[in-house]
Amino acid sequence: CGMGGGLLIGIDLRKERDMLEAAYNDSEGVTAEFNLNLLRRINRDLGGDFDLDQFDHLAFYNEQQGRIEMHLVSQCDQVVSIRDESFDFTKGETICTEYSHKYTIDGFATEAARVGLTLNRAWTDTQQRFAVLHLVIR
Repeated sequence: CGMGGGLLIGIDLRKERDMLEAAYNDSEGVTAEFNLNLLRRINRDLGGDFDLDQFDHLAFYNEQQGRIEMHLVSQCDQVVSIRDESFDFTKGETICTEYSHKYTIDGFATEAARVGLTLNRAWTDTQQRFAVLHLVIR
């Protein structure tokens, strides 16, 4: 940004657990397919041999950390290879694939201040679910 510069950033605001978990565990399985695509890409691009049918999508809201956590859960004891490396998974063991942090405007402004940015202005949607922040260099 440089001195006198600024940036616009969109943030996902904190919401009720039920709303967040429903969004990341959608009934059509879109997010699950997105999550499982990680294993598909490892198989294709890195020579892995993950059996996608042996992993299930899991997403939950970690309220203490203020984030959705996405995992892939091994459905059985198994060994998976990626090139020359082998990885043992026990039934129920997870691979953490994503953290999707949720913020308050004040909380994000506090974090931004740690790296020299000051909140100049904030805009939200009418339901206060998302925000766009204008941050400037102090």
